[in-house]
Amino acid sequence: MTMRPLPEILEDVNAAVAAACARAGRRPEDVEIVAVTKTHGPEVVREAWEAGLRMVGENKVQEAAWKQPLSVSGPEWHLIGHLQKNKVRHALALFSTFHSVDSVALIDRIETIARETGARPEILLEVNMSGERSKDGMRPCDVPAAVERALECGSLSLAGFMTMAPFTPEDKIEETRSVFAGLRELRDAMEAKFGVSLPRLSMGMTNDYRVAVEEGATWIRLGTCLFGERPKARVARMVDAGDAGESGEGGGEHDKVMD
Repeated sequence: MTMRPLPEILEDVNAAVAAACARAGRRPEDVEIVAVTKTHGPEVVREAWEAGLRMVGENKVQEAAWKQPLSVSGPEWHLIGHLQKNKVRHALALFSTFHSVDSVALIDRIETIARETGARPEILLEVNMSGERSKDGMRPCDVPAAVERALECGSLSLAGFMTMAPFTPEDKIEETRSVFAGLRELRDAMEAKFGVSLPRLSMGMTNDYRVAVEEGATWIRLGTCLFGERPKARVARMVDAGDAGESGEGGGEHDKVMD
């Protein structure tokens, strides 16, 4: 099946976002798209940039490492997949924003390397609001300690939170609402507790972004609805090449769908 031109697809997505904002009493300009180019080539990064998308999301450090030098300059690169502590130094050279910081130990590692290198990363705390064992992210009860530690840091900056809802069929998509509303309420509680602004809520993907926008998402992570299904052959080759010989990450244990 031939995909429509990306600008046409974006018109439909932007209209859906605007409708969701209208239902929630929000402004469409407060919602931005992170274009998830996972497993697609540099040509898709260029296509996204030329269509007006300014943020690119990748799941894996090693994929960004080969793709970024071959891609158009300009986009902000966001890491939206799991980050292991032994990849932090490499990741800080590639990404400006990290959506998936899921422990105080990882906050400490990012801060240490950022201080050494002069990097100034923006981070989001990933929270497992659904309680699914298959999901990454810290428990909601662990968030206050993580926020406190992040606010103590001098090199990284805490901007907000990220979550993933369980994959849900279209006819039951309302079941995702409690996950997104729960993250927004948690964010509001942390702002009140610590007296800070934490404006970013990264939540919502291709199947559920409309509900996420209604519940306060400011960044929606979209890939499949923009670029079509991922090229499976490239995934297999890339994982085999990218993971070979790297301790602590093999075969895509954390290669979860993030769009």
